[in-house]
Amino acid sequence: MKKKIVNGLHSAYRFSNTWTGTIIIVLFVIFFVAQAFRIPSGSMKDSLLVGDHLFAKKFAYGISTPHIPFLEIPLIPGTNGHIIDGDEPKRGDIVIFRYPNNTQLHYVKRCVALPGDELFLMNKILYIHPREGDDYAREMFKGYELVEVEGKLWVKNPYAKEHHGIHNDEKITDNGIFPMELFNFGPIQVPEKQYFMMGDNRDHSNDSRFWGAVPYGLIEGTPWFVYFSMDADYKVRWDRIGKTPYDLEQPEPLSRAVAERIREDANDHELY
Repeated sequence: MKKKIVNGLHSAYRFSNTWTGTIIIVLFVIFFVAQAFRIPSGSMKDSLLVGDHLFAKKFAYGISTPHIPFLEIPLIPGTNGHIIDGDEPKRGDIVIFRYPNNTQLHYVKRCVALPGDELFLMNKILYIHPREGDDYAREMFKGYELVEVEGKLWVKNPYAKEHHGIHNDEKITDNGIFPMELFNFGPIQVPEKQYFMMGDNRDHSNDSRFWGAVPYGLIEGTPWFVYFSMDADYKVRWDRIGKTPYDLEQPEPLSRAVAERIREDANDHELY
């Protein structure tokens, strides 16, 4: 028995060193374990920066349907986007998903509301009423301001205390030039099996305020860690390499991210 196991391991090792074996292993990792992504835009500043290259944890929310790399063609047509359903995103998670209006594109945003949650924006501030009700809001959002509107408790500016990269841009004002959704939105209730996503760079994020909540089937995973990072001047950000999103929200890396944003985005009025 032991000899059979040893021989089997040797055969597997020899196979893994062939071109076919290597390709199969690489595709298995990409499809089901981890996939490399690059942050192309500034919608998640100050938490994730343009030029951050990261590995996504593909199995965080179930097993998504594998797609042919670069072509983004599903290998298993006819699924709802997942081979195996798993956990749903939690409120506050950073999520990688396929853009509902063009599923060949990947977006990275923060999940701010779950199916059944209600939300609205007023004067740029997000308010949510969790689907679990008022008692849950009191228990799970301690330290946050709770506002009563039409007999329901709404959490004002949730997630900002835990995720300090969330911010607004004071130069984006309600002057009729910028989209109204940046300032006032809703109230709405998030549909079943869908998730409301917003960027941490709130006034520069093209997100669920503009194109709706994201179906569960389009959710691919969550950022794992940054394996490489380079700024606009092609300087390597050595301090970000190997860091998880939680690490990057700590005071020292966050302060550097804020300083970079202030330096580079003085004239930025775009949505990403």
